[in-house]
Amino acid sequence: MFHIVLYQPEIPPNTGNIMRLAANTGARLHLIHPLGFDLSEKQLRRAGLDYREQATVTEHPDFEAFLATIKPQTLHALSSKTSDNFFEARFQAGDAFLFGPETRGLPAHILQHPAVTSRLRLPMKAGNRSLNLGNAVSVCLYEAWRQTGFVEAATSYKPQATS
Repeated sequence: MFHIVLYQPEIPPNTGNIMRLAANTGARLHLIHPLGFDLSEKQLRRAGLDYREQATVTEHPDFEAFLATIKPQTLHALSSKTSDNFFEARFQAGDAFLFGPETRGLPAHILQHPAVTSRLRLPMKAGNRSLNLGNAVSVCLYEAWRQTGFVEAATSYKPQATS
């Protein structure tokens, strides 16, 4: 099980899509306030379809409250402002992945917080700014889940040995 952590998300359909992703992968979704929308918004419900009730979603008043409640051993911050390649990292069950608001990303004080154990970047073409939040979360979560053998998936998956 992984933790998806959205720090002050702003766009309801992105969060709805991520709720659906969490429901389908068994990840736990954490929303750190303030949110840029109300959780009852129609756009969020439409994007999340009927998966909202299946997703484990926890709201936290701020980042410190999230840390105090969840106490993640490993907290990976994803940012286009860093240089460590996401695909060179190794993940394990229980890891938390922290993403910033869509329009501005993680602020420096969160990115540099002592609880953050790694700062990772998804590769992109030179000159591009960022990926859509839902897409970035999907890429990260599925790679982490792949690395752990897709535990609890409907059909088991055994990674092929590489030479």
